[in-house]
Amino acid sequence: MGRLNQRAFLTRLQRMRTASRADLAKSMGMSQPTAGKIADELIEIGVLEEIPADELSNGASRGDNGGAVGKLGRPGRLLRLDQTRPRFLGIQLDVSETKLAVLPAGTNGVDEWVVEVPTTDSAADWLRGLQAAAARIPQKDFWGVLVSVPGIVDEAAGRVLFSPNLHWTERTDLPQLLQQVWTAPVILVQEERVLALGHQSAGPACDDFLLVDFGQGVGAAIVLGGRLYSNPVPVHGELGHTLVLGNQRVCGCGATGCLETLVSVRGLLQSYAAENPRGPHTWAALLQDIAQKGVVPWLAEALDATGAIIAGSLNVLGLRRVVVTGALTELPSMVTEHLGNAIVRGSLWARFGRVECLSAPRRRTAGLVAAGLDQLVLPVAGS
Repeated sequence: MGRLNQRAFLTRLQRMRTASRADLAKSMGMSQPTAGKIADELIEIGVLEEIPADELSNGASRGDNGGAVGKLGRPGRLLRLDQTRPRFLGIQLDVSETKLAVLPAGTNGVDEWVVEVPTTDSAADWLRGLQAAAARIPQKDFWGVLVSVPGIVDEAAGRVLFSPNLHWTERTDLPQLLQQVWTAPVILVQEERVLALGHQSAGPACDDFLLVDFGQGVGAAIVLGGRLYSNPVPVHGELGHTLVLGNQRVCGCGATGCLETLVSVRGLLQSYAAENPRGPHTWAALLQDIAQKGVVPWLAEALDATGAIIAGSLNVLGLRRVVVTGALTELPSMVTEHLGNAIVRGSLWARFGRVECLSAPRRRTAGLVAAGLDQLVLPVAGS
């Protein structure tokens, strides 16, 4: 019960951004002594901190949540997640590069990586890159090493079951490999689930949404009732491997016709090159072409197929909010607007109410920290 109360207290503070013990007690229907005890426990273990008085002495009177943050006499008693002391090592394992960040419990929602190394074609070479990266990071002790991993990931077992673009990870015990470099607990989190946690951390009023990310592949994650949805089997939001009729491109998963062969970065560039054989066939050239010509037919067809698949997911899940992150958000806004219209056309709820389609930045480090706090710092059996 104590751990559940701590987690509820932490969740409420994440929503409020900054708050006093009294404000938290009132908002949770909890006695002030109980709220004070929980706050002191979380401060002691390093999850929370009291905001230094000098940060509140500049005349600011309101916090991020719009509530009062300055009270005469005791401004230093306001609480927030600890932004001062690094606690976790965050790692983004991507197809071409691996990024590392040293993270406190309280992040600002902006990804700031301190070291980057190439993602190689073998575990042994990747390990050597990580060892070189570790030498460049002064801090050696962490509460945990948190890894954002692409593909189909059995998070409970710490295993990559299938990765179309990084097949060597399927044969590698990644936690054991990482513990050769850092002696800390290691958790693997599927990358779209990390992004969903990060979006929720930055805008915690979003309790129900489908996040769809576009990059080297296309994947999704689901938040229901304020909690990241976990499936009975470790297959999460694999929208990119839904087949599109008439699409003859071969996917890295071994199938023919997967959606991600059309709207991943590689897929978009392949279509652009086919329509513009004289080149150049770069992301910058594609962006400029769309800005000049708008959503041309080949792009409209790909976006319409994507919208239909996302809308089908909304109809099954009973959701009305879609958050789009990644490569599509880098293109002119008319692209995500076209996708949003396609989603609305296919969504049953749009006949009765409003379906929201939002573009958002990737917040990977915030998602990693949220996973670390949930699984390593304040774990609850069966959650």
